[in-house]
Amino acid sequence: RATRRCATVLMVSYYWDHLACDDGRARHLSDAVGVDPLLGRLLLLRGITGPEEADRFLHPSLDHLHNPMLLTDMAPAVDRLLAAVARHERVAVHGDYDVDGITSTVIVRRALEMLGAEVGHFVPERVRDGYGIGIPAIERFHAEGVQVVVSVDCGIKGAEAARRARELGMDLIITDHHEPGDELPHALAVINPRRHDCAYPDKHLAGAGVALKLVQALCMRTGHERWLPSFVKVAAIGTVADVVPLVGENRVIARLGLDWLSRGPNNVGLRALLEAAGLAGRPLDSYHVAFMLAPRVNAAGRMSTPDIATRLLLASDESLLEEARGLAEQLNRENERRQQEERVVVAAARRLVDTDPDIGARSVIVVAGADWHRGVIGIVASKLVEAFHRPAIVLSIDGDAAHGSCRSVPGFDILAALDAHAGYLERYGGHRVAAGLTMDRGRIAAFRDALSVWADQRLGPELLRPRLSIDAPLGFRAIGPALAEALAQLGPHGNGNPKPLFHAKGAVVADGPRRLKQRHLSMSLRHEGVALRGVYWRGAEQAEVIEAARGGLDLAFTVEQNTFRGASTLEVSLADVRASEVAT
Repeated sequence: RATRRCATVLMVSYYWDHLACDDGRARHLSDAVGVDPLLGRLLLLRGITGPEEADRFLHPSLDHLHNPMLLTDMAPAVDRLLAAVARHERVAVHGDYDVDGITSTVIVRRALEMLGAEVGHFVPERVRDGYGIGIPAIERFHAEGVQVVVSVDCGIKGAEAARRARELGMDLIITDHHEPGDELPHALAVINPRRHDCAYPDKHLAGAGVALKLVQALCMRTGHERWLPSFVKVAAIGTVADVVPLVGENRVIARLGLDWLSRGPNNVGLRALLEAAGLAGRPLDSYHVAFMLAPRVNAAGRMSTPDIATRLLLASDESLLEEARGLAEQLNRENERRQQEERVVVAAARRLVDTDPDIGARSVIVVAGADWHRGVIGIVASKLVEAFHRPAIVLSIDGDAAHGSCRSVPGFDILAALDAHAGYLERYGGHRVAAGLTMDRGRIAAFRDALSVWADQRLGPELLRPRLSIDAPLGFRAIGPALAEALAQLGPHGNGNPKPLFHAKGAVVADGPRRLKQRHLSMSLRHEGVALRGVYWRGAEQAEVIEAARGGLDLAFTVEQNTFRGASTLEVSLADVRASEVAT
């Protein structure tokens, strides 16, 4: 990759990591399953070693979901909720303001409604309420006559809320997927596959996945298993959006849910959301969720109130179609506002990295700005990681407080970094790759210094250089409809199941490159006598490199199917290019 030097930062090139594979085992696997030999190699590289495992991976079904009763505390949770339904007790679902939390809220509330429960929901607002279930929410529920509270995608650190619920005589059921602390909250039930005393076979469910397991258990107990597909569709959106590994049960949820969303029929809320995103009637994959649906749902929680998205996804009656379309249009407007705020904060953060050595020269980027919109700082942190391939913490200063979002690079545990510097922080929590925090603004500089010293001992050059994991060589002559059909069986792609990345040596630029919307490049590439369109997203800075080496380029690429006005063509999406010593 061409280098780009900022005031203090050198953008390093990608390292191409050509993955090793036992070709004999790959052929044996492909023969046993009856698939293309290349598919056997790709399955093996994804840890799929046996025919039965491969068949389950390629053809997931609801039967592949584990028994939800294997989750610790599932039985008392189901018993209590069904008792609440029978006694006409009020139930409240407490969610979270991101896509995972909103979809979790919708899944559990809708299932309880269908069972006849008197149920409401509360989704906190990011700035006003903050993350997690707290004492004010518990006291508000009590004042409303709620007897049972179900938390979704939160609550594992809610010890104080659990204690207050007990004092008020309320039963709290926690469903969460975040990492537990040393002690669990004293609730009626704590359902979390990451519990140290939970033997559930799949530890990587999203919050929506855990919520789905609760609903699955309720459906099994009441004989309503036929309801499950409608809930899987919503859970698929939360699962893909939360960037959990798309393997095991997450793959079953994502693959089946996206297939059913694509085929329909869908309720009015989902239809309105798909229409607003321009996806009605189109086959959906993880890209459409991650970059078209999730940003709209997230925009409600980032920019205003998450209840816009919650009400939209809860809409099921056909009489609500026009209301649903109005809510979907609100999400579009909030998403446009989010994009505008994001551009402003990204530009300001990049300027700080480029011009201030105390920020740009550190192994962990810590930037702060007054009144940066808290709804976009997580996205900005991700943008900084993408640009500089270093962990990034973006802080929004509001008075004496600073609220931050953290994102990391593979191999660096950002939550462990916060654990090691907890003395600087007022609150924090999250995962290995993403976390949030609150701190006093006066401690930002000291925190940055201490964190940098700590990280310097753990962030070697191998973690700070971006890597491409290349699955296999692939010549253009092999790229055709049969290969595209075979590769489609591996989707949906995401964390834990990346889209296959190939390489070709000595490709020739037959036409172009031409800029697309200033940031991207389009060109015609020829290899092995076959010409294909190549698109290099966010690759405009590579135009000179491509032009200089147009007679021989090595390509790292994925195979894409582009559909325009009903016609489909195959093309390659470039991940990186470099001058080649071999030309064809």
